[in-house]
Amino acid sequence: MSTLGAGTGKERSGMINFWIFLLVIALLALIANAVLSTKYAGEEGQARDLVADVRVLSQQVAKAAQDAASGGVDAFDELESTRIAIQANLDALNKGGASNPAYAGDATVGVPLQRVTETWGPMNDAARRILDSRELVLGLTETADRFANAVPLIQAEMDEVVRAMGEAGNASYAQLSTAIRQIVLADRMLRHVTQIRQGGAAATSAADRFSRDATLFSQVLGGLQNGLPEQNIRRIDSPVARQSLARVATLYSDLEQNVDAILDASTELFEVKNAADEISQASAQLLGGAENLTQAFVNLPASRAFPSVWIGIAAGAAAIIAILGLLFTLYRDQVKRFRVTQELNQRNQEAILRLLDEMGSLAEGDLTVRATVTEDITGAIADSINFAVEALRSLVTTINETAVQVAAAAQETQATAMHLAEAAEHQAQQITSASAAINEIAVSIDEVSKNSAESADVAQRSVQIAAKGAEVVRQTIQGMDSIRDQIQETSKRIKRLGESSQEIGSIVELINDIAEQTNILALNAAIQAASAGEAGRGFAVVADEVQRLAERSANATKRIETLVQTIQADTNEAVSSMEQTTAEVVAGARLAEDAGLALGEIEKVSNDLADLIQNISEAARQQSAAATNISATMNVIQEITTQTSVGASQTAESIGNLAQLAADLRRSVADFKLPG
Repeated sequence: MSTLGAGTGKERSGMINFWIFLLVIALLALIANAVLSTKYAGEEGQARDLVADVRVLSQQVAKAAQDAASGGVDAFDELESTRIAIQANLDALNKGGASNPAYAGDATVGVPLQRVTETWGPMNDAARRILDSRELVLGLTETADRFANAVPLIQAEMDEVVRAMGEAGNASYAQLSTAIRQIVLADRMLRHVTQIRQGGAAATSAADRFSRDATLFSQVLGGLQNGLPEQNIRRIDSPVARQSLARVATLYSDLEQNVDAILDASTELFEVKNAADEISQASAQLLGGAENLTQAFVNLPASRAFPSVWIGIAAGAAAIIAILGLLFTLYRDQVKRFRVTQELNQRNQEAILRLLDEMGSLAEGDLTVRATVTEDITGAIADSINFAVEALRSLVTTINETAVQVAAAAQETQATAMHLAEAAEHQAQQITSASAAINEIAVSIDEVSKNSAESADVAQRSVQIAAKGAEVVRQTIQGMDSIRDQIQETSKRIKRLGESSQEIGSIVELINDIAEQTNILALNAAIQAASAGEAGRGFAVVADEVQRLAERSANATKRIETLVQTIQADTNEAVSSMEQTTAEVVAGARLAEDAGLALGEIEKVSNDLADLIQNISEAARQQSAAATNISATMNVIQEITTQTSVGASQTAESIGNLAQLAADLRRSVADFKLPG
């Protein structure tokens, strides 16, 4: 095979490489031309779109400038956005943008682009001046609107003045004509304001006329109200007409500031109008320059040497020629290869038939055969078959040995699984007994929990009773303290009574002494009366009476002394008794305090006992819950053990099936013939 293709291999390879090289060069040139043409076409398309936008915006900017100068509110925003858009487009064309290069120095489009840019410069400045006067123009527009709205009201009131003067019949012809002229002046001022807003050549003269008419209107109005002799204007006397004149004066006084604002802003408004006129005049020139620039971009591709249409055609023709030459060379090479392949297939067919004959015995299970290895296409196959036969011999031998071992192991495993099933069943019975015992424990723990709860209730009631007893003892102590205080107070009073009795005894002794002395004096007086005879008889009677009184006083004093002594004795006994009672009350209070402390200890102990019983009840409830969980767990373990027993039985059955399969495997390889 190498001999057949050796003579022309290098020549054929050289021709293929030549045609491939020519095709690659032609395709690269074609692709480069197409890519650059597409790139330039996209950039030029973007540039033409920018120029087209400038063409459209050149007309919009003129209209927006005129509308803005006339006071259009939205026109200023439109003028600003249009100005920014034109400037952005020209900047993108001159300096380059996101999707196009800079064309300022291009030989084809640079000159028309420069002309458009130069045309736009003054227009841009004029637009800026208009935008800078935005507040002025809008304020003047608003003022003019207010003036225009007020003029019809003034004219209506002046009509009322003329009508009232005619009805009154005392107005002269000069007054009527003057009032009518006010109506005409108001209308003329309105026309002047409109001309000022419109601008143009007549705007300056309109402003002057507006100023004169406003001054004249104000003077005539004052003359109609108050008289103006220097202009032969007499004062109007009609009350109705004067009321209308007063309303006209009020309306016009409100408009005077608007008149001043219109006159002050008229000069700047003229400049804004001139800027708008400049933009309108230059917009046609900008439009023509943009059209010339568009034509320059259309002619731009023809002015380039590369990429160009002719280069694309030449590269495409070279690529077609290279493809045809490559196809012809490959066709000629395929014809030669086909002849060589036919001869090779014939030899391969003979080798395959020989290999099939040798493999007939292997198909019948004879593993002793060996294929002949040659240099033909089947040589590698025969070698692989020999290797596979050797592996198959080893596999069959291993299967026989493994089947014997599996059968023996399966018997042992089956016996073990049966023993495991019996142990699992016994374990399930033991778990059932344990579960029943745990259930009984859970019931007992529930009873303990209930009894603990009842004990806790009893302990709680004991705490409450102890608390009540402590409260009663505290009240008793308070009562005994009150009794002690009262006894002490009574004892003090009794002591004071004893002291008073002693004072009474002293007074009684004094009275007794006085009675004795009186008795002595009476006795002396009786002796003296007896000595006097008849003259002293009356005095003797008195002396007897005094003596009897003295004796009675002495007797009464003795009885009082006896009573006082008795009272003193009783008072001393009462004081002693009170002191003894006070000591007993204090001792009782101490005992009551000791009883209160004891009840407090009882209450504390009862609280501790209630807490302990509550803890015991809670622990019993937790143990009951734990016993319930253990019982549930034991049930689960019992179920698992049952499943284990069933699984062990199934395992034993499966192992028996495995032993049967091992026997079947030995029978399946028994037909193979092994050497030796």
